Amino acid sequence: MSKKLQLEKHYINRELSWINFNRRVLAQALDERTPLLEQAKFNAIFSNNLDEFFMVRVASLKSQVEASITKKSEDGKSPKEQLIEIRKHILPLIKQQQIHYLMQVKNGLYLEKVHILDYKELNQSQALWIDEYFKTAIFPVLTPLAVDPAHPFPFVSNLSLNIAALIVDTDTGQKQFARVKVPQKTMERFISIPIELSHVNPKPLHTAIPIEQVVAFNLKHLFPGMKIEEHYFFRVTRDADLELRDIEADDLMSALEQGLRKRRMGGEVVRLEVSKTISTEILNLLIQGMDVEENDLYYIDGLLGLDELFDLLKLQIPNLKYQPFHGLTPNPLKQSQRNLLEDGSIKTEEFKSIFSVIRQKDLLLHHPYDLFATSVEEFINQSADDPLVMGIKMTLYRISKNSPIIAALIRAAENGKQVMALVELKARFDEDNNIQWARHLEQSGVHVVYGVLGLKTHTKIALVIRKEKARLRSYFHIGTGNYNSKTSKTYTDIGFLSSKEELGEDLVELFNYLTGFSKQQNFRKLLVAPVSLRNKMESLITREIQHAQNGKIAKIQAKMNSLVDPNIVQLLYEASNAGVQIDLIVRGMCCLYPQKIGLSENIRVVSIIGRFLEHSRIFWFANDGNPDVFLGSADWMRRNLDRRVEAVTPIEDPQLRRKLEDLLSLYINDQRGAWEMQSDGSFIQRKQIVEEISAQDKLITSWSQEKNQV
Repeated sequence: MSKKLQLEKHYINRELSWINFNRRVLAQALDERTPLLEQAKFNAIFSNNLDEFFMVRVASLKSQVEASITKKSEDGKSPKEQLIEIRKHILPLIKQQQIHYLMQVKNGLYLEKVHILDYKELNQSQALWIDEYFKTAIFPVLTPLAVDPAHPFPFVSNLSLNIAALIVDTDTGQKQFARVKVPQKTMERFISIPIELSHVNPKPLHTAIPIEQVVAFNLKHLFPGMKIEEHYFFRVTRDADLELRDIEADDLMSALEQGLRKRRMGGEVVRLEVSKTISTEILNLLIQGMDVEENDLYYIDGLLGLDELFDLLKLQIPNLKYQPFHGLTPNPLKQSQRNLLEDGSIKTEEFKSIFSVIRQKDLLLHHPYDLFATSVEEFINQSADDPLVMGIKMTLYRISKNSPIIAALIRAAENGKQVMALVELKARFDEDNNIQWARHLEQSGVHVVYGVLGLKTHTKIALVIRKEKARLRSYFHIGTGNYNSKTSKTYTDIGFLSSKEELGEDLVELFNYLTGFSKQQNFRKLLVAPVSLRNKMESLITREIQHAQNGKIAKIQAKMNSLVDPNIVQLLYEASNAGVQIDLIVRGMCCLYPQKIGLSENIRVVSIIGRFLEHSRIFWFANDGNPDVFLGSADWMRRNLDRRVEAVTPIEDPQLRRKLEDLLSLYINDQRGAWEMQSDGSFIQRKQIVEEISAQDKLITSWSQEKNQV
């Protein structure tokens, strides 16, 4: 029997595993312990995740069905069977999400004096005000489109919110279908109404109405002389995956721009969301006009496009949000902040350059608890201005707006340093942003490259070359997260600052590989995909199996976003059967079954969903009491191991190793917010112990206590 056939019954479908992950995100919204506006945020994240899932994963499966591709997934399901299962699992979640918005978010906010009203709930004063607002601020930008023999069905753009209306000519009685696109990007989803217009006492803190209701109940202004017989809301999701063939494209940027134009226009419809009360007549017009299949139709009993609940977080009501947390400057770097030197907080003789600190010892950073601005950004900023720095090389995957990192790289180039930035143009849904940054960097004198042909560069590395005492020394940062100032405050990531010689030499050669001037196949310390990472990870698991078989200490602990790779899953099953104790912290997809008799009794899986997005990857192997510990940008997925450029570094300093071991233990033993995976693949949240606090809360508390002590 082949390995694949053996695995088929013991491999969880990755699409269904992803849906299970998004179910845990929604549960964070449903959890009464989550502050009310944060509930709205997690509800929005659930929607945003689902949009991307349809645009990419569902779209891919539909394309396979249309192309008559019958190749089955690792668990033995055809593309068509997977689509059926996806719909079956998503429908109850959508219903649960809408109930949550209405019962917990909307009603809960009302009790907190935040009124999100439907148009029919407005009093006369509010209705008059909002109608006038429509005429002056919304009406001029609307473009109603009729459908008749002279006007074909209009193109409906991806993720747009629309109104379908049936209008009647009062003279002839003739009916006509019309579509109105609701303005979104240029306007707030929830239009604020002056609180003094409310008749409720005491007065609310905030009153608002969804913009689509403002438009819908003012359609008469768009169709004067006509009767609006009925109107309904609908929303379309289209195939947004970009198919790029690097080998055939002379200019990757040009090819990508063409692909982005195609995405904005939109591919095939993969989902049509409509108001639950929609009439059969209008629904048929939508289905025929956009060639929608019945299985792609989703009835929504409430607001469409709940991803825009993010807008509610702008409300300044602290008691409805998590307590603010801003992180701290890592202790070793407190005397390395140039801004403190400039404002006199640190005396000149007390200041230590960041390079002198890194030379003394390796540093482990844990964001957002350690401030990104005073660690990674400070490292790049000092590198840009230090006269001894000869060159800077970085990989950029997802970049924030107004990025201090970009500004530092440009300044470094202006200061005459050799600066190279690898900008990954194919970072999904950030392609347009990255194209703009790439052009800006090139115009500023930075040497910009786009990576290795046929591979996506996902690694997070920065290398600084500094001339010291007639020799060149390498300083570097290897991380699990992007060089992104914004997400560094909401994602948990690990970073490693060092000047270790062998790792520095590896990074020099890796950057040569990335710029196309090297076919490096061997590295001293660094584990690099697709060159050596898979083989090394598999050999490390195999070594633990051998230790267990020989009666030695054998244990694996690993933290990652996703565990999908079939070979790794198979090896972990073998390790469990050999007696290796395996603890896995997997935030998202996990395609193995833990705690299954005869298969995986020694495997335990937990998932952490909290106020911060768990994004760090850590791999720990007991090695008979002499542990090997690694961190980096790769998950245990085929794409990370075989189709991306990734870098994973060993952590050899005993003190830093213990920090990572303690962190893994903290997550594994979280008794408040962790979800424990069951032998059937389902998850149960550990929340029985009321007095316990979550792993993330413990980390916040420990950092806050350190601040108070200082």
